[in-house]
Amino acid sequence: MGKLSVADEAKRNLENAITYITDRRAEYVHNPDADFTRERKLNMRDAMSLLVTMEGGSLAKELHKYFEQYNTSITPSALVQQRSKIKSSAFYDLLCQYNKTEVIRQKYKEYRVLAVDSSAINQPRDPNLESFSCKSDAPHGLNQTQMNTLFDILNKTVLDVELQPRPKMDEHKALITMLQRNDFQGRNIILLDRGYEGYNLFAHLIEKENVDFACRVREEEGSMREIRKLPMKELDQDIEFEITTTQTKEDKERHRVRIPTASKKGKTNSQKTKIRTWDFASPYTMKFRVVRFQISDDKYETIVTTLPRFVFSIEDIKDLYHMRWGIETAFRDIKYTVGLINLHSKKEDLVMQEIYAALIMYNYSTRIVGAVVVKKKEHAVHAYQVNFKMAVYLCKKYHRQNISNGLKLIEEISKYIEAVRPGRQDKRKLRPKGFTGFVYRVAA
Repeated sequence: MGKLSVADEAKRNLENAITYITDRRAEYVHNPDADFTRERKLNMRDAMSLLVTMEGGSLAKELHKYFEQYNTSITPSALVQQRSKIKSSAFYDLLCQYNKTEVIRQKYKEYRVLAVDSSAINQPRDPNLESFSCKSDAPHGLNQTQMNTLFDILNKTVLDVELQPRPKMDEHKALITMLQRNDFQGRNIILLDRGYEGYNLFAHLIEKENVDFACRVREEEGSMREIRKLPMKELDQDIEFEITTTQTKEDKERHRVRIPTASKKGKTNSQKTKIRTWDFASPYTMKFRVVRFQISDDKYETIVTTLPRFVFSIEDIKDLYHMRWGIETAFRDIKYTVGLINLHSKKEDLVMQEIYAALIMYNYSTRIVGAVVVKKKEHAVHAYQVNFKMAVYLCKKYHRQNISNGLKLIEEISKYIEAVRPGRQDKRKLRPKGFTGFVYRVAA
């Protein structure tokens, strides 16, 4: 047997990962004594595989596409009943199991470059769910799940995800959870944007083995005290200070940073005191490097990092700062290209199934696209890249097929390319987007 193509290997690895889950059926169904114990047209394996390859059409259309080659028909009602038996944790573990087969091909200075951020996923409106909230731009209320994601920038892989109801979102807590449940091998950088700055989270990052971080922080109002003291000019310097949860005479004399935690010994805090989380000893010595560089005539960016100066210069830090944008484009692809905006259920557990399934398909597709060679056109003004939207469509179709050819898939994907136009800028249009109703799905 010859060596498998990247596409064939990706398909085999995903099928093996699904087998791993279905072989442990009792762990991943709500009623182990009855669920998927009888032979039916739609078994657990097909239900999971279908959800991973699902597109934005109605359930009837998605079922027709998946089962067309088997010359059988499954009703939407049957699919809803069967998938309701599966816990959403089955799809999370499927994502983790599939990620174990990833080969890390690209690094930056021998570091794996990761980024963390979150994005809201719109759901069908239901005021009775935890995900429901009313806002000024949505007075009638809407349902959203916050998708906190740990993302490999260079290899375009969703490494981990933590889902939270949008009204109860806590990005710091989500990242700490992902740090605690992952063992990072080799050298890793985690890139963070404003909003993640905080003493407790920085301490978790500092204490995590094999992890360095670089976080963009505020310089003035609302910034850390030690950052606020620095002159507003380009700089690269180390900072060391102590953090305490007490307010003793010694704390004041040593100019320690106090973090107000829950009241102790029956004492009550002032109403103006903002209670914060602190998970470490007190006092705690914190050290990090501050890099500040100018990006326009009157604007600076400030990065707090633990990366060593002898390996990462200011120019390298700038490169990393720009790399972080890759997670934003990944969110766009996951939502609009893979099709996460077109959910097929109202129940929160089933919504979580589809979020995990979309992330699996994104990783599956990027792994295959990474093997496609785009030939440089003679006399072309621009460089060219794979049309990712068409690639995802072909990858979904390829995985649905019982008999398929990975080399043919890669050749097919290489036919659909588009020009890369660097330097194009457009102001971000931040406006609320509603959920696309089930009866308004396109015919495609």
